Amino acid sequence: MTVSTVPFTFTRAGDRLAGTLYLPTNAPTAVVVTTGPLTSVKEQAAGVYAAAMARRGFAALAFDHRTFGESEGAPRQLEDPLGKASDIGAAVSALQADERLAGKAVVALGVCAGGGYMARAVADDSRIRAFAGVAGVYPDAAAAAPDPAVVERGRRARERRLSTGVVETIPAVAADDGDVAMPLREAFEYYGTSRGAVPNYTNAFAVESFWHTAGFDAHEAAARLVVPFLLTHSDHALVPPLARTFYAAVTSPKSELWLDSIGQIDFYDDPRLIEPAADAAAALFGSVVG
Repeated sequence: MTVSTVPFTFTRAGDRLAGTLYLPTNAPTAVVVTTGPLTSVKEQAAGVYAAAMARRGFAALAFDHRTFGESEGAPRQLEDPLGKASDIGAAVSALQADERLAGKAVVALGVCAGGGYMARAVADDSRIRAFAGVAGVYPDAAAAAPDPAVVERGRRARERRLSTGVVETIPAVAADDGDVAMPLREAFEYYGTSRGAVPNYTNAFAVESFWHTAGFDAHEAAARLVVPFLLTHSDHALVPPLARTFYAAVTSPKSELWLDSIGQIDFYDDPRLIEPAADAAAALFGSVVG
């Protein structure tokens, strides 16, 4: 199916957020709001899955969260899970207000860290009708308390910014790992090379983010989900035990799809994983609006 794209902007907390709306040739079945991995932008995994959903007859939005990419907001490169969940809520409001999408159900797809963020957004927002998590990371604060040293590092960085205006950052990825946000070789091979380092992406992570991310709990949202949920994951992706315990805690209608990935990052750009994940999501989303 032919897909077209148009810019889509909206606001939250006074900041303009920049997105891309993917549209199928025919009237869309429903509207998918997507969110992606840590530090990512709309041209990366979120956009890949938005395009895949549009090829399956859905309108789909990929957008830069506040403080990232083309969106406004400060401090730049701040990874704030609850803030990102609020961004999703603002996106839903804007999608529902768009005349092209009038009356269309809104459904949700989150990739990697975005799976955990989306879980919170969906649990808190009754307007979202279904949720698919792809290689989602679902932290469980009850099972693993945050490292106090990491939380303290984030707190100090936040206090420094508030008192001096200086934003402390570290790289998101680096060839030799070191003091980075994502110390995974496969993460560098994506974000640190032409494979995934699109012009809109900044390889940086505000250290203050640790104050927000270290204690983030996605598991508490599992039992609060009331809409159908699809878990797509792999035993070679990040923390499959957390995915399994999250799935077990979901009490709404649910289904799971386990694929054979190399690791985590190939879920971002390998059609061998993207196509079946998108097919399964399309089947779920179609079932709630058909």
